Amino acid sequence: MEVLVVVIVLSILALVVVPEFTSATTSTRDATLRANLRGMRAAISLFKIEHSDDYPNYATFANEMTLASKADKSTAAIGTALYIYGPYVRAIPLNPFNSLNTLAATLTGATGWTYNETTGAFNANDGAHDTW
Repeated sequence: MEVLVVVIVLSILALVVVPEFTSATTSTRDATLRANLRGMRAAISLFKIEHSDDYPNYATFANEMTLASKADKSTAAIGTALYIYGPYVRAIPLNPFNSLNTLAATLTGATGWTYNETTGAFNANDGAHDTW
């Protein structure tokens, strides 16, 4: 009988505690996503300012964000002479909801992020946070 009471009490505790952990995990992911979006959007804005009001190219986005560059958007290793701009980020961050750091031009759900080189829009691409 005592074992049954212990099992029931533990079951009730599990019902209360498990949703709290799930909520905390989602909250942490939300905060991480917001921070990643804020950081990348700031980096894209700075790139635009330093490159004649031109956003990074979609095809060379990762290099333009993580390497040194010139005003003409050519890139080279950090510390290369005459490449005075950047890097803007160390790496493209992971989307905390799908663990991907890849880029797509449109919503596909198969990459971490979407990027529009015409508008500079950088968004999550995980099906639930695409409009953040």
